[in-house]
Amino acid sequence: MSTQTGPALDTPSRGHAFVAGPKGLPLLGNLPQFGKNPLAFFELLRGRGDMVRWRFGRNRCVFISDPDCIGELLTETERTFGQPALGVAFRAVLGNGLIVARGRDWRRKRSLVQPSVRPKQVKSYAATMASSAVELADAWSDGQRVDIKREMAALTQKIAVRTIFGVDTPADSEAMGRAMDVAQLEIGKEFAGIGALLPDWVPTPGRARIRKAAAVIDSEVGRVVARHRDGETERPDLLSRLLTAVDESGEGLSDEEIRDETVTLYIGGHETTSSTLVWAWYLLSRNPRVRAALAEELDRVLGDREPGFEDYAQLTYAQAVVKETLRLYPTIWLITGVAKEGARLGGLPIEEGTRVWSSQWSTHRDARWFPEPEEFRPERWDPEDGDEIAEYAWFPFGGGPRVCLGTRFAMVESVLILAVLARRFELDVEPGVIEPVPSLTLQPDRDVLATVRAR
Repeated sequence: MSTQTGPALDTPSRGHAFVAGPKGLPLLGNLPQFGKNPLAFFELLRGRGDMVRWRFGRNRCVFISDPDCIGELLTETERTFGQPALGVAFRAVLGNGLIVARGRDWRRKRSLVQPSVRPKQVKSYAATMASSAVELADAWSDGQRVDIKREMAALTQKIAVRTIFGVDTPADSEAMGRAMDVAQLEIGKEFAGIGALLPDWVPTPGRARIRKAAAVIDSEVGRVVARHRDGETERPDLLSRLLTAVDESGEGLSDEEIRDETVTLYIGGHETTSSTLVWAWYLLSRNPRVRAALAEELDRVLGDREPGFEDYAQLTYAQAVVKETLRLYPTIWLITGVAKEGARLGGLPIEEGTRVWSSQWSTHRDARWFPEPEEFRPERWDPEDGDEIAEYAWFPFGGGPRVCLGTRFAMVESVLILAVLARRFELDVEPGVIEPVPSLTLQPDRDVLATVRAR
């Protein structure tokens, strides 16, 4: 155990100092406030200071908001900060995949999975991304009313099924989609509720639902894995690459590991992109100037043709729209780590066992790093005339050694889908504020209904 306790922990260094957070309840700490509205609670903590003490049940916690400290947390992961224990719901869905794995096990799995999502491989998936979006565009018509949340979910499911599994049957995407919807909901409920403090062995209705959903996911992935193993032809999909990957000792991934990494990639390629696109359409509908600027770029770069991977680098404003959407509505809305012995942040020692939290939601909306933080202004990302943005003030994909491996996949997919659809249509989202709901990813609190307008 660390011997650095007591008053020494509160000694300011490099301008940082610990401050007290809101007073909590016995046993529960600040869990009731956090559970009621995690995003508002994080903004409350940010208002107290850059390093705020609070309690999650009996667990000692520190909430950090300064980009320098966030960068230290992200880059020191696996050395002086470990992964916290995750809830039953989270583990039931993701197993011991890259997001959950630790230490040597994590390093081995990363080395096996990373080649499947390198830029060269993402380029090979781009045609599937664009063609799937074209299929949706061909099905839309002027004046049609659509549920954007459902449409984007169906589209990114189709892309995930095609690029990851190499199949294209409705049963694959529909069964996985329904199970993942349950998983999203139950993970959010457990994480922000009393379930976060309950031992694993305590049965609850939510845990029963998540296990049932996980069983569906296991069955679907297992069926597709078996089909791939029995196949004699080489396939270009992600799953096939995982099945043939071997580590330095010549050992590949087990069936259980294949399942866990496949589900992790599925969530990254479907859930996160779907959510990002929903929020992008919502923001574009409420900002005609930005929508017009995006249309101008698409007309100039693409003309009358559909986009391909080679257009991605030229679609700088479309990229900025996605980045600005991820700033305002980051799909992944928090990161956590547990201090090991000798951990430090902002020059201050962090007592071993302390859980350190940070939130993309609150940091991305901090006026110190982003002037007019509530404004949807893609121009701030202009490579020549944009704002000077501090490193780790924007971290929708995490950072450091555990940065999301699917970052480029998600960016290319989002930009190409946006380019295909926005080149042909405008989406007028129905009036009314849509609130974000933090679950596994940041989701809209209701259906997002819109009218399709042909350009």
